[in-house]
Amino acid sequence: MNVDNIFEQFTHKRVLVIGDVMIDAYLRGNVSRISPEAPVPIINLKKSEDRLGGAANVALNLLALGAEPVLCSVVGDDNGGRTFRNLLQKRGLSEKGIVESSDRQTTVKTRVIGNNQHLLRIDEEETTPLNAKEEKDLLDRLKSILEDGIDAIILEDYNKGLLTPHVIRKTIELANERNIITTVDPKKENFFEYQGVTLFKPNLKELKEGLNVEFDINQSKDGFERAVDALEDRLNNKISFVTLSEHGVFVKEGKEKTYIPAHIRNIADVSGAGDTVISVATLCLTIGLPPKDVAEIANLSGGLVCEVSGVVPVDKERLKAEVQKVVLA
Repeated sequence: MNVDNIFEQFTHKRVLVIGDVMIDAYLRGNVSRISPEAPVPIINLKKSEDRLGGAANVALNLLALGAEPVLCSVVGDDNGGRTFRNLLQKRGLSEKGIVESSDRQTTVKTRVIGNNQHLLRIDEEETTPLNAKEEKDLLDRLKSILEDGIDAIILEDYNKGLLTPHVIRKTIELANERNIITTVDPKKENFFEYQGVTLFKPNLKELKEGLNVEFDINQSKDGFERAVDALEDRLNNKISFVTLSEHGVFVKEGKEKTYIPAHIRNIADVSGAGDTVISVATLCLTIGLPPKDVAEIANLSGGLVCEVSGVVPVDKERLKAEVQKVVLA
């Protein structure tokens, strides 16, 4: 399979993304003096920008690769919710799976950037679990979307309360009934609710916290691999895919396991790298690539977005060039 065939097949895939959505807001300006009121910089604001974030950034990555993403989430009946819907419309993303609730606040993360330095972040959010009505409304939307045909489901957990145990279990149940691929980008809360998924993708910190274990992968891989085995014993997942930061990634299916080293990069910002990795890994699974190739391509994609400041989707052409050079050479 050549690189053009891989990316051409992505364009025929429809992927549902269920998880916490948010707005990534940026306030950018220049700093030339310190406030006389307190020892803080004064920013002369030059630009403000709102971007889709969280699970919505996963959708943007899928879109950038030519696939059709469908978001399924809950936003507030507030200014943030209206801004979020406007951003969806501007990017040509469907609102079919978006539930509006007067009982929730739309998550907004505002980053203050002065002289290209990240000075402050202001979070507006609500992290309580969905109530029963919100869960029902969300799952009704999900069922409706599944009726139109879906190739994979990504469960994207940002720990903001959307992926409750009931929502997680029901989503996986509906997917397994239809033989739909399920992939997970987890957080510590509800770590072991994702029973029977296709691919589970924690990072090293999440793996340690979820299992409540400690090991040093620099000294020995034995403790790490025992942790992965323990994870699989509890989750019964098909593929384990662990991102290891500067150590690259690890992928395991059955008894087959592979370590893939990180590539040398000029790291500008690691924000959003996990969103890109789960997006690319999921699309690779939908076209039947083996786990080693899935991990290789996803690893490259995560490195590429780290070279760009801010939360941004992967550049399709750059990724194609890297895959041709590194994976298919």
